Formats: sequence, structure tokens, C-alpha cells
Amino acid sequence: MTKDIPVTDKREINPFLKSALDFGPILVFFVAYLLLKDRVFTIGGTDYDGFIVVTAAFIPLLIASTGALWYLTGQLSRMQVATLVLVVVFGGLSVWLNDDRFFKMKPTMIYLLFGGLLGFGLLRGTSYLKYVMEGMMPLQDAGWMILTKRLMLFFFGLAVLNEVIWRTQSTETWVYFKTFGLSIAVFAFFLSQGKLFQTYGTEEAKDDTTDD
Repeated sequence: MTKDIPVTDKREINPFLKSALDFGPILVFFVAYLLLKDRVFTIGGTDYDGFIVVTAAFIPLLIASTGALWYLTGQLSRMQVATLVLVVVFGGLSVWLNDDRFFKMKPTMIYLLFGGLLGFGLLRGTSYLKYVMEGMMPLQDAGWMILTKRLMLFFFGLAVLNEVIWRTQSTETWVYFKTFGLSIAVFAFFLSQGKLFQTYGTEEAKDDTTDD
């Protein structure tokens, strides 16, 4: 299993531009929803509420931003590719069937997929997370296994939480949760792993320094 999809070369771009391409489509979706949430658009004789219209616009926007990232950096992570595919599939179903439930289920599918892949790796005695994040942090194999197990459970928890939110709360509440809640939860998760990084990362970091 490789870290990124194969390309001819890997290039660095301005970090602010990269962040804009990564998070820009989500913020545009959020702002557009706030502006159009109470409007109804009649297209081809069918009424579409603001959420469906914004979802329809979000799909090509995400395709464009992901394509720009690939063009500018020469690489895409498997997570980015999987996310794009699920957005196109579930967002497309929502627009086609005029049913917002499919797009709201998309985060559930993403986290179940990622959690399932991590769990499959653990059953095989390996950490797929290591292949994705190895260049970001020096961890011993035992540390990778622990972090992978925790992240797997965390992803499954987010999948359940997303289901609870969209099924019991308003669309607006779900949009806030999707835009900010999930991102904050992921950030808080990795922030809470500081002890693990210290315990299993220090020794390898020292070894790397010695080798240099």
C-alpha cells in the first residue's frame, strides 16, 4: 500500500494556497447554504431547496479544487481520492433524487470506510495509518498500532455521531456540525494523543538524529 497515488513528480506549493484548496470548498458550501437555505429554486419543473442547489454546486467545486491540488503538488492522498468519490456519488444521488439524506450520509460512509480499512489492517497485524502519516511524525511500530486502533474507534464513533445528528437535528444544525464540529473533533483527537507521541516517538526521533 502506497502513501499517495502515483504521479511523475512531487512539488511543493504555498501552504496558504494548499489550505485554500483543501478547505475552501467546504467554507464556500457553508456560506452558500446560509445565503440560500430558505430559498426554493424551480428547475425543469421541479422544486429544489437551497441545500440541494448548494450541494449541486459543491460537487464540481470540489472536483476542481482536488484537480488543482493534483496539478500543483503532483500528488493526492488516498483519503482525498476516496472523499472526492463519495462526495460525487452521494452528492450526486441527493441532487438526482432531490433528497438531502444521501449527502448527509456521506460523512458516515467516509468514516466507516476509513475505520474499516484501519481495522482490516489491524487484523493483518499492520498499520495502514503508518503508510499515510509516516512522514509527518516519527513513531515506533507499537505506537503506530495503538494510534491506529484509537483512530479506528474514533472514526466509527464519528460515523455514529453523524447518523445521530442528521437524523435527529435540523439541516442547519447538521451543516454547522459538518463544517466545524467534525474538523474540531479530528483536531482534538490528535491533540489528545500527545502522551502517545512522547512515549513512542521520542526514541525513534533520537535514533534518526544519531543516524544523521
